[in-house]
Amino acid sequence: MTYSGVATFYGTDGSGACLYDAGSDVMTAAMNTADYETAKACGAYVRVQSGGKSITVRITNECPGDCAVGQLDLSAEAFAQLAEPSKGRIPITWNLVSPSDLGTLSVRYKSGSSQYWCGIQAIGHRNPLARLEVQVGGSWKQLTRTTYNYFLSEDGSGCGGPIRLTDIYGEQLTVEGLTIRPDVTQSTRVQFARR
Repeated sequence: MTYSGVATFYGTDGSGACLYDAGSDVMTAAMNTADYETAKACGAYVRVQSGGKSITVRITNECPGDCAVGQLDLSAEAFAQLAEPSKGRIPITWNLVSPSDLGTLSVRYKSGSSQYWCGIQAIGHRNPLARLEVQVGGSWKQLTRTTYNYFLSEDGSGCGGPIRLTDIYGEQLTVEGLTIRPDVTQSTRVQFARR
């Protein structure tokens, strides 16, 4: 599906509402609130086109307030690859993409996580996440995603156990053997297929 809107830009280090770490990859964007969908857009890769030029950015933030449906607030570096910054605002189309050049995804437990309460975040997933589940007594329990892009187990059930990730296309990956290490990004051996 192709979306239409406008692009603006702001200075960013790649961090934002999705609570990803700042990094050297500044080809990022903030998604308008409607399309952000309570952090469902976090980590998604989006191809943005304008005036015959195209770039790919990763969603790391929510564009607050006056950002219209379809609008992306690009990093200054990303915007500059599409148009002169002096333009300030340009018409765009954009769509989800599934990049080929990614390694495996990682998982991070939120600070304060323990066997009694935990927040779990997936990082570097090729496709947008539809849900994250933890194994509890031989079955899977779906966790609620927060606006800041962590999935919470309020009562601690499943914390430190197997994690099942499902992308928007229905592919499921299971991650096992990760201990609860708050604020530590732990790599896995899995990644979603390209679509």
